Amino acid sequence: MSFGRTDGPAPLRVILAGPTTAERLCRPLDTGGRLSCRVGDRVVITHHRWVEGTAEYAPDLTAYRRYVVNHEVGHALGHGHVRCPGPGRPAPVMQQQTLGLDGCAPNPWPYP
Repeated sequence: MSFGRTDGPAPLRVILAGPTTAERLCRPLDTGGRLSCRVGDRVVITHHRWVEGTAEYAPDLTAYRRYVVNHEVGHALGHGHVRCPGPGRPAPVMQQQTLGLDGCAPNPWPYP
Protein backbone atom coordinates (compact mmCIF):
# COMPACT_ATOMS: atom_id res chain seq x y z
CA MET A 1 0.00 0.00 0.00
CA SER A 2 1.23 3.47 -0.73
CA PHE A 3 -0.05 6.99 -0.31
CA GLY A 4 0.60 10.17 -2.24
CA ARG A 5 -0.18 13.84 -1.98
CA THR A 6 -2.79 15.13 -4.40
CA ASP A 7 -4.44 18.43 -5.20
CA GLY A 8 -7.61 16.65 -6.29
CA PRO A 9 -10.18 14.44 -4.61
CA ALA A 10 -8.81 11.86 -2.19
CA PRO A 11 -10.32 9.06 -0.10
CA LEU A 12 -8.35 10.25 2.94
CA ARG A 13 -7.27 13.70 4.15
CA VAL A 14 -4.63 14.31 6.83
CA ILE A 15 -5.28 17.63 8.54
CA LEU A 16 -3.12 19.50 11.06
CA ALA A 17 -5.56 21.58 13.13
CA GLY A 18 -5.62 23.93 16.08
CA PRO A 19 -7.57 22.93 19.21
CA THR A 20 -10.93 24.50 18.31
CA THR A 21 -10.85 23.22 14.75
CA ALA A 22 -9.69 19.76 15.83
CA GLU A 23 -12.50 19.55 18.40
CA ARG A 24 -15.05 20.48 15.69
CA LEU A 25 -13.62 18.13 13.03
CA CYS A 26 -13.38 15.21 15.48
CA ARG A 27 -17.04 15.33 16.55
CA PRO A 28 -18.77 13.25 17.80
CA LEU A 29 -15.54 12.25 19.59
CA ASP A 30 -14.59 14.40 22.59
CA THR A 31 -10.91 15.17 22.12
CA GLY A 32 -10.70 18.28 24.27
CA GLY A 33 -8.83 19.80 21.33
CA ARG A 34 -5.72 17.89 22.48
CA LEU A 35 -6.18 14.37 21.10
CA SER A 36 -5.96 13.48 17.43
CA CYS A 37 -8.67 11.45 15.70
CA ARG A 38 -10.01 9.85 12.55
CA VAL A 39 -13.57 10.60 11.55
CA GLY A 40 -14.85 9.62 8.12
CA ASP A 41 -12.28 10.55 5.49
CA ARG A 42 -10.44 12.91 7.87
CA VAL A 43 -7.33 12.14 9.91
CA VAL A 44 -7.06 15.11 12.26
CA ILE A 45 -3.75 15.71 14.02
CA THR A 46 -3.91 18.34 16.75
CA HIS A 47 -1.42 21.17 16.63
CA HIS A 48 -0.81 20.67 20.36
CA ARG A 49 0.40 17.09 19.91
CA TRP A 50 2.32 17.94 16.73
CA VAL A 51 4.30 20.59 18.63
CA GLU A 52 4.42 19.06 22.13
CA GLY A 53 4.26 15.29 21.55
CA THR A 54 4.06 13.32 24.81
CA ALA A 55 6.39 12.74 27.76
CA GLU A 56 7.23 9.23 26.52
CA TYR A 57 8.35 10.60 23.16
CA ALA A 58 9.98 13.79 24.54
CA PRO A 59 13.47 12.82 23.34
CA ASP A 60 12.21 12.25 19.77
CA LEU A 61 9.37 14.48 18.56
CA THR A 62 9.84 13.23 14.99
CA ALA A 63 9.12 9.67 16.15
CA TYR A 64 5.96 10.84 17.92
CA ARG A 65 4.79 12.58 14.74
CA ARG A 66 5.35 9.36 12.80
CA TYR A 67 3.43 7.44 15.44
CA VAL A 68 0.38 9.72 15.52
CA VAL A 69 0.04 9.83 11.73
CA ASN A 70 0.52 6.04 11.41
CA HIS A 71 -1.95 5.41 14.26
CA GLU A 72 -4.74 7.63 12.92
CA VAL A 73 -4.26 6.46 9.31
CA GLY A 74 -4.40 2.92 10.72
CA HIS A 75 -7.92 3.74 11.96
CA ALA A 76 -8.83 4.96 8.48
CA LEU A 77 -7.65 1.59 7.15
CA GLY A 78 -9.98 -0.20 9.55
CA HIS A 79 -7.65 -1.06 12.44
CA GLY A 80 -8.80 -0.73 16.05
CA HIS A 81 -6.90 -0.22 19.26
CA VAL A 82 -4.72 -2.96 20.71
CA ARG A 83 -2.95 -3.41 24.05
CA CYS A 84 0.71 -3.53 24.99
CA PRO A 85 1.94 -7.10 24.35
CA GLY A 86 4.27 -7.07 27.35
CA PRO A 87 6.73 -4.98 29.36
CA GLY A 88 9.66 -3.68 27.34
CA ARG A 89 8.25 -4.87 24.01
CA PRO A 90 7.64 -2.33 21.23
CA ALA A 91 4.19 -0.81 21.51
CA PRO A 92 1.95 -1.73 18.57
CA VAL A 93 1.26 1.35 16.48
CA MET A 94 -2.47 0.82 17.15
CA GLN A 95 -1.91 1.06 20.91
CA GLN A 96 -3.03 4.45 22.22
CA GLN A 97 0.54 5.53 22.91
CA THR A 98 -0.50 9.16 23.40
CA LEU A 99 -2.28 8.10 26.60
CA GLY A 100 0.63 6.04 27.96
CA LEU A 101 2.73 3.02 27.11
CA ASP A 102 1.61 0.53 29.79
CA GLY A 103 5.16 -0.82 30.06
CA CYS A 104 5.83 -1.02 26.32
CA ALA A 105 8.63 0.86 24.55
CA PRO A 106 7.64 3.72 22.22
CA ASN A 107 7.22 2.60 18.61
CA PRO A 108 6.02 4.75 15.71
CA TRP A 109 5.99 2.07 13.01
CA PRO A 110 3.36 -0.52 12.05
CA TYR A 111 6.05 -3.11 11.33
CA PRO A 112 9.24 -2.23 13.25
